Amino acid sequence: MNTDPIGIFDSGVGGTSIWKEIHRLLPLENTIYLADSANAPYGSKSKEHIIDLSIKNTELLLEKNCKLIVVACNTATTNAIDYLRQTYSVPFIGIEPAIKPAALHTKTQTIGILATKGTLSSALFSKTSTLFTSNIKVIEQIGDGIVELIESGKLYTDEMISLLKLYLSPMLDANIDYLVLGCTHYPYLIPLLLDLLPSHVKIIDSGKAVARQTKVVLEEHLLMNLQNSKSNIQFYSNGDPGIMQSLLGKRYKVEYLKF
Repeated sequence: MNTDPIGIFDSGVGGTSIWKEIHRLLPLENTIYLADSANAPYGSKSKEHIIDLSIKNTELLLEKNCKLIVVACNTATTNAIDYLRQTYSVPFIGIEPAIKPAALHTKTQTIGILATKGTLSSALFSKTSTLFTSNIKVIEQIGDGIVELIESGKLYTDEMISLLKLYLSPMLDANIDYLVLGCTHYPYLIPLLLDLLPSHVKIIDSGKAVARQTKVVLEEHLLMNLQNSKSNIQFYSNGDPGIMQSLLGKRYKVEYLKF
């Protein structure tokens, strides 16, 4: 048994969508979440800069004795996780857009992927996409501006709806029946997307799969916390803590931390 916390980091508040799935599946596990909102979004940064930011976040979590680190950011996963795994001894869980289930189940042979530039232009994304989408049409869309709106507390606004309509239009024209969300901020868009998409278009994100993989890796490394007591959950942001607080509700406290 290991009561050390699971560390989770993202380029802001979006990875809390991943944290929710992990906490739902593994309620006994202690968790520490870092929102690097001061540097959001990662998607427009160079690979070298993304690696540097990921190192900074990882080393802070290791200082806090994290036993496993979830890179709850598609852009950081696709650009930095190989380096992190080669450099540090703790297990890392990464995030990839859920292309495979969409490609396997599409009836129209056309799927849409909404993601950041950093994810869509990465070698890992290209490899995964090539592996599963050779016989189907993929409409890729860079979600410029979405992360910035969420990070500034403008999630349910006319500005966000206008942006989503612009990005969804070419996908709907191409007759997609699956929309893959390729950024951990984007699950917070689902209520808006459900209003904007036809009912036959299914939305897929990676949250539940990441939680299941986290459990598998904890079990493989004998790191599960089996102590039946209330879990210790810590949220830190180097931006405005109120933004993450609004997404989590009053049950959890978000603290400002300069990092």
